[in-house]
Amino acid sequence: MCQAGQMAATYEANRPICKYVHSTSRGHEAIQIATGMQLRPWDFVSPYYRDESMLLAMGFEPYELMLQLLAKADDPFSGGRSYYNHPNSRRPDKPRIPHQSSATGMQVIPATGMAQGVQYLETIHSQLLPTGPNGELPVVVCSLGDGSVTEGEVSEAFQFAVLKQLPVIYLVQDNDWGISVTAAEARAMDAYEYAAGFKGMERMRVDGSDFTASYAAMETAIGYVRQERKPILVQANVPLLGHHTSGVRKEWYRTAEDLEKHTAKDPVPKLRALLLKHGVAEATLQEIEQTAIEDIEAAFAAAVKAAEPAPETVREHVFAPAAVTQEAGTRVPANGSKVVMVDAALHAVEEIMQQYPEAIFFGQDVGKRLGGVFREAATLGDKFGDHRVYNTAIQEAYIIGATAGLSATGVKPIVEIQFADYIYPGFNQLVTEISKSCYLSQGKFPVQTLIRVPIGAYGGGGPYHSGSIESTLLSIKGIKVVYPSNAADMKGLLKAAFLDPNPVVMLEHKGLYWSKVPGTQDAMTIEPAADYVLPLGKANVVLQAHPKDVQRGESVCIITYGMGVYWAKAAARAFPGNVEIVDLRTLFPLDEELVFQTVRKHGKCLLLTEEQLNNSFTQALAGRIQKECFRQLDAPVHMLGALDLPAVALNTSLEAAMLPNAAKVEAMIQALMSY
Repeated sequence: MCQAGQMAATYEANRPICKYVHSTSRGHEAIQIATGMQLRPWDFVSPYYRDESMLLAMGFEPYELMLQLLAKADDPFSGGRSYYNHPNSRRPDKPRIPHQSSATGMQVIPATGMAQGVQYLETIHSQLLPTGPNGELPVVVCSLGDGSVTEGEVSEAFQFAVLKQLPVIYLVQDNDWGISVTAAEARAMDAYEYAAGFKGMERMRVDGSDFTASYAAMETAIGYVRQERKPILVQANVPLLGHHTSGVRKEWYRTAEDLEKHTAKDPVPKLRALLLKHGVAEATLQEIEQTAIEDIEAAFAAAVKAAEPAPETVREHVFAPAAVTQEAGTRVPANGSKVVMVDAALHAVEEIMQQYPEAIFFGQDVGKRLGGVFREAATLGDKFGDHRVYNTAIQEAYIIGATAGLSATGVKPIVEIQFADYIYPGFNQLVTEISKSCYLSQGKFPVQTLIRVPIGAYGGGGPYHSGSIESTLLSIKGIKVVYPSNAADMKGLLKAAFLDPNPVVMLEHKGLYWSKVPGTQDAMTIEPAADYVLPLGKANVVLQAHPKDVQRGESVCIITYGMGVYWAKAAARAFPGNVEIVDLRTLFPLDEELVFQTVRKHGKCLLLTEEQLNNSFTQALAGRIQKECFRQLDAPVHMLGALDLPAVALNTSLEAAMLPNAAKVEAMIQALMSY
């Protein structure tokens, strides 16, 4: 406590040096230290940005925390990339801490995902499950402030935790404030009362400013979860003695009376008085206090002198190295038979689950009763059991965000969002927790997750089941986006996406699943062998122009993906030998080398997409092509996509009017050929 208090005082006294926004744990020390002291190296913990005392109690040194405070090169958590007290750790002598974000409440889903992963590893008796020397099982601790409990995603996590009876402790530190918002303004009930609505959630209240009470409460909570393997919520009432953050200062919005009320509950003098009562000498306490002052001064001086990050390191750790970098295995087996895309995907997942016991598959309606609304998971539930293939509630945020926690435990999740239009509730997790994890943890916690998303319009799917979302996804840095157009690519890319240590979103056009759309029979291919993998970021020439037409300058290239491949093929029949078609297959990473090479070869380019064009991936790609290939272009880069409308209309005639088709592509080719 003396260390934490002296750290806060030092930062306040050196505000020009401590220029980056930070929070301290003043007032919260007792419950945090009581928790940190009792966590073991085989446990998992998700601290939040005020939990520096918890980190000190787990054995992290003040100097290490200060390196992050000052954004220094040797910051052991993020290398100068993230705020103070945003830890992550894989140290074998400490609990595992995945990447921690600043978005309050968002950490509850990934932390619950860790508990989900622990439970699964325990169920299958996996060697990946960390245990104590006497077989003690791990617990997961998720720390959060009471103000964040009102976030909707917290309820998704609580619901899943009680439904599955996960081994997780939700430690809620309630200081009555959410920045300048009082508890009375923000909530109808506190976290303890709220938890009563989640059947199966044990709950406790504790005075979080009283160290002995806090220690006893956490001893009980940790023991309960370690033995019973069920969730519990601990609400710790604590004072807030510091500023909300260094940038939002307490004197701006708190009254003298409020500050005095909180100061009366300061855990440091309370513990000091208790120690004196139990016979600890005054001189001993003074020595502890003086030592803390000296140690913190020395640590801070050293941290100030520590090296700044080298600017050239700013690009490092966006992704972990890909596992599949070359096409391998048998794409066209002898005596193989053709399959539709949906079956190629189904077989790929089945082969993955046979080979990797740590692989699981979940989402809405994918369990054995239905096997997915497109039958894309048919038979998997029967073959692998409810513990590996199962349904979830309508919880897109949980489905996506839990994969961050699952990945941190070593579980390899494959999840599904039922329709592309419904991915948006999961964007908080995809952006805040998943995409940034590898970069901000310096590569310690890339999130290995495969998120499958049926996409696209056909046959009157209507405004909420037909949307295209690739541009929105591609605006997120730190994820990969795949979009296959045929069965062979589907299987090879899905295998590579699963093996990739980074988050991959796989867009699967539901109009190609069964080749029911006229002209898409080529989406059916010979099924590749089980060993076939296709690296992400490699486009494919699916139709070549005749060399003589190219030489005469009478050729165009079409760069496309998904359903666009089939519109392009159909239109190209009117121009035999004049058209070359490139199927991108992966939108990020993008095979720019093949794209630019193809455009330079032909001098005339059409970019074809099912998406609306305005402010899209396709428009951005057109700009890059015109910059890189300007001298070789004989015409402006042309683009064809859906009309810029808010949604796909339900009526099939209106749907057709909005979307590209072969006739529209043919007209665009004719326009290009006239240059």
